[in-house]
This record gives sequence, structure tokens and C-alpha cells, in this order.
Amino acid sequence: MPSAFIIFHLNLAYSSIAANRRTAVINHCYWPLLRLAEELAIPLGIEMTSWTLQEIQRLDPSWVTCLKKQLKAKKCELIGSGYCQIIGPLVPYEVNYCNQRYGIEDYHNILAITPKIALLNEMAYSSGMVGVYKEAGYHGIIMDRDNVCLALGRDSSDLESMPLFANGLDGNSLPVLWSDSILFQKFQRYAHGDISLSQYLDYFWRRAEASCAAVPIYCNDAEIFDYRPGRFTTEPVLKARLEWQRIHVLLNQLRDSGVRFKRPTDLLQTQFSDDQEPVILNSAHYPVPVKKQLKYNISRWAITGHNDLWLNTQCHKIYQAIVNRPLPQTRHLWRRLCYCWSSDFRTHITDDRWRQVCAEIAVLREDACVAVATPQVQAPVNPLIMVSGLGVDDAGVKAAGFRLEVGEEERLLLITTEKVKMTLNLRRGIAIESLAYSAHGFVPVLGTLQHGYFKSIEHGADFYSGAVVVDLIGAHRRITDLEAVNPALFLRDNELIIRSRIPTDLGDIVKEFRLSHDAERLTVSIDFPGWERPLGTIRAGTITLLPEAFTGSLSIAAKMGGKKSDVFALNDNCRHDRPASSLVSCTTGLGLPHGELVVGDDTKKLSITWDAAQCAVFAMLYHQKVTPSMLTRVIFSLCEIDETFRPGGRLPRFEYSLSPWACKEIS
Repeated sequence: MPSAFIIFHLNLAYSSIAANRRTAVINHCYWPLLRLAEELAIPLGIEMTSWTLQEIQRLDPSWVTCLKKQLKAKKCELIGSGYCQIIGPLVPYEVNYCNQRYGIEDYHNILAITPKIALLNEMAYSSGMVGVYKEAGYHGIIMDRDNVCLALGRDSSDLESMPLFANGLDGNSLPVLWSDSILFQKFQRYAHGDISLSQYLDYFWRRAEASCAAVPIYCNDAEIFDYRPGRFTTEPVLKARLEWQRIHVLLNQLRDSGVRFKRPTDLLQTQFSDDQEPVILNSAHYPVPVKKQLKYNISRWAITGHNDLWLNTQCHKIYQAIVNRPLPQTRHLWRRLCYCWSSDFRTHITDDRWRQVCAEIAVLREDACVAVATPQVQAPVNPLIMVSGLGVDDAGVKAAGFRLEVGEEERLLLITTEKVKMTLNLRRGIAIESLAYSAHGFVPVLGTLQHGYFKSIEHGADFYSGAVVVDLIGAHRRITDLEAVNPALFLRDNELIIRSRIPTDLGDIVKEFRLSHDAERLTVSIDFPGWERPLGTIRAGTITLLPEAFTGSLSIAAKMGGKKSDVFALNDNCRHDRPASSLVSCTTGLGLPHGELVVGDDTKKLSITWDAAQCAVFAMLYHQKVTPSMLTRVIFSLCEIDETFRPGGRLPRFEYSLSPWACKEIS
């Protein structure tokens, strides 16, 4: 007979649940859960953040007392989560580690127990997170099977054939207990009355008979049974509070049919063998697997919501203000920062709770002594030329170490230093035509692939670098900066500055390139003065690699929540920017909380860096083999669309730097 396990996720910080409704959630959802464990004698997994545990203790301490008794009697098992529910791959390592250690401390202080296994928050996985959980003391993790199958290029895979150990890339590995999105959604549909008991059982037994592995009956929210959080207008109508009763009937039937319910920790101890090699569970195609269908992806916590871009940027400001200060001075700030980085503030958050977290951010910024941005007092600027006509003596430019040339009917501006050669397209908003470094033998590594470069009509377009593309979804309209410009050039502090301003219906786009005469670095700055986040997508500064520059296989390195970088070979096509549906504008992306991405082959690598405390931009990858070579692009987004998105809020200036990366081991 099959074995099975079941885990309920408890979260009083649930995005769409108002604070004054939390007692109702405890009464309608959490008490029935404990009664279920008591009456059926089935060892339920109960997973919650320690923040939720503290809140329940404040509102209904008798529930915590009952939980402690059931834990002691082994009628249920505590599954770890952390202090708050945080999307680990979007957050710096130090925050992730603090979040897990605070959770462990609170579980021990309140329940006198230390959980041995953790469920990844929202099942958002990167290989770097394995080391975080192991360092915090966990013996295993729970992760969604379906989306790891997508990352590994498997159409489907039964539970028995899934990898047993997750490779953490830094010598760490942890055993994995697999949950299943389709199974938990079937369970929800049965509980809500959308399918019958017989329909559910038919599906369950088909899955159970296909594998010897334990069946993950449910690993998701408890707040959706006999209660409606109010996220969607399409939520099933709650006609009568009978859903926990339906769950009771189902679990009782499964138990009486011979299904052996196990504690998740017991399954870890009996199911796995130490002789299996750990496996990397993500890929360039799907770098951050999460739970459920692709419309539910990492962009929802990075760039959508009320204004995730602003909120994440503020959290990075606070993080940078405290990360290098002595712990005794900042201990009281780290918990509050973890709280502000909670995933629930970034999706279906109520207006009242959004105002509350904005107020908390303001106070935390002050307590952390975050420097208040003041208008920069620029060094004196010496205007050189407006490019058109080149009727200017450029002796000052040459003296500063720059050589300028306008060619091809004044279409291109060529700029040369001892370290860099760059060509800009004056008819396309000073998009980068080519960029080359002395470290690469002045072979151009990025720029523009002209219309006609690819033989496929699907790719019959110009692919620029450094351009801005705004797609207004509701208006069915596209705005770009690909206009003819007459940029201004300046010298300031030994830097050459090339600046253009393109007027649009939404406001000006101000783009600036900065070059030093003695450094292998180009800084690109894109500003949207006076803009508000529109109902649409904003991809700014996209980088297009030039295929002829690379003789070997490409790879990327991205530090996503852990101490070291996830490294991915670009062996397969990647389309992170592909819409997941008509309402969700992208499929996945990279978590880059430290603001660096390295891309290239073994001989030429490009380092792309930015300050997440200035703009916590969301990065996506496009890589596709197209005759005669390949199309590889790094796409930066300041705005994406999903069902949580609300327009409004200012757009920050986005600035990034491009430099050659020394070919050495990536840490």
C-alpha cells in the first residue's frame, strides 16, 4: 500500500487578509486543522513562519498550547519556514541566513522544538539556497516537483525517479522531499467541491500506483478552506463551512483504504540513500523554479504588485546601510528588514497593509541611518559638441584621452580610448552599435545585430543594445527611444559623457553613457524624469551579445540568495521574457540581489553590475540558436504585468556598468 504525507502552510501575513481578520482565520482554518490531526491520528505537517507563530500566540495562545501538545504526541510535525516568508533568490545571503536563524530561535523559544526539515518559501529555489538552509541547521528541504521537471527539461517524471539530493554548488547538499503542484491543486478542488470524492480518488490512485515514492497529497495554504482570502474575484464562493469536513472524509477514506501517512522527517530518514549524487535542480532555462503554473513566477515578487521595484530598492538601501556594521549595533534592525522583505507585501496586499509597510520602511530607513538622497552637486561640466556637423575643435577631447569620429553619413559616432572602442547609432537613440575592450583584443562583444543578420523571418529585425522599449498593454502601443538624436557631449572629472533626451507621450527618456579614458568600463544611465509606472512593461538597456566574439560555449553566473553564484551553461534555448499568458508578461527571470551578472565563454566574459539600492531591476535572459549563430540578450525590466500589478509610483533611474571579467573561478 502507498505511503503519503500532507503539509499545511500557515501564514497570517497572507497578502490579501486584513490584520483585523486574523482571528477569523485562526478560528475557521487553524483550529479545524488541529482537530483534524487529533481526530484522525494522521501525522500532519504544519509549516509556518515564526512571525505567524508569534502572531497566533498573541491572538490565541490556547492554539499554541494545543499545538505543543500535539507536537509532543507526534500527531503533527513542525516544518520550518523562517522568521518571515521571503523569496530567497531575490534577497542577499545575509538576509536569508538571518531569516532562517531567527525562525529557528523562535520555534525553540515558543514550542521548545527545532524543525529538521524546511519548506522553501513559495517553492522559490536556487542552488545557492541549499547552503543557506544547511547552514541554518536543516537536514532536508521540501520543493515542488513539477517546476523542477521544467528546469531539468523533463516533460514529466514520476516521484520515484526524481533526484534525492539537491546540489548546493558549494560542497553542500540536502535531501529533497518532493511536493506536487497538480496533486495539491486536485486536493483544493475536491475540498472546494469542484470535483467529487470519486474523481479525486481516481486521480490519487493512478498517481500512487505509478510510483513507490510517498505521495505528497497536499503542500499548500490552510487559509483557503472554510475561508476566502480575497485574492481573486474568481475564488470559489464559500457557501457553507464544510470544506474541513470534506477533507476529514477524504483523509479518513484514504487511511481506511490502506494509505500509510508518514511524517515528512520520517520519510527523509527512510527513503533516501547517501550514495546518490546530488543534482543541480535549476537551469538557465528556468533559473528560479517556483510552485504552480508558469503564470506564477518570480517576477511577481520582483517587479509587479503595488510597486515591488520601489519596495525592493528600499530594502536594499537598508541592507547596505547595516550589512557592514557591527552586529550589536544592528541586531534589532535585521528582524525588521526581514519583515519588510516578506513576499506578502509584494502581491495581493491590501491598501491598508501597503500603507503600513511603507510607513515601516520610512521608520526603518531612519533607524538604520540610511543616507537621504540629496541633489548631487556636479563638478563643472565643459560642453564640447552637439555632434551634428562636427564643426568643433576637439582638441580638449584629445587632450583628455578620447578620440571622436563621425562616420557613415553622420549615422555613427565612434569613440576610442586606450582601453575601449565604442560606436553609437545617432539615428537610433545612441543605441550601442559595438563595444570592444583591450582585454578582449578589441573584438566587439556586444552591440547591434542588424536586420537581415538572421535568416529566419521570426528574427527579421534589428537587435539593439542599450535601447528602451515600453509596451503599453492596455493601449496596444509601443514607445521606444530609437529616434534620431543629436547628443550632447561633456567632459567631467576625466570622464566623457554622451547624453541624449528623447521626448515621449509619457515623459522624456534621458540616456547617458560615461567613459573614462583609462578604465575598461562603460556606465549606462537611463532616467525617466516625472514618469509613473504605466500599465505595461518597461525593458531598459537590453544588452545584445555579438556572436562572432565568442568561440566557445556561453555560460552565465548569477548569485541568487546564497554565498556563491549559480553557474549555468547556455546549452538550450531560454526565453524568460516570453509571456506566460495574456495577463502575465514574462515566464521567469534571474534573482540578482547583489547586482551582478557575468556572461561569456572561457576566453571572453562580460561583467554587468548595478546598484540594487538605486534600482532593484529585474533581469531576464534570451538565448536562442538561430542560423547562422545565436541570439543572446540580457533584458532589464523596470515594470512587468501580472494579476497583482497596480500602476502608479515613480520610476527610479537605472544605471549599470559593463566591464570585461577576468577569467577566473566565479565565487
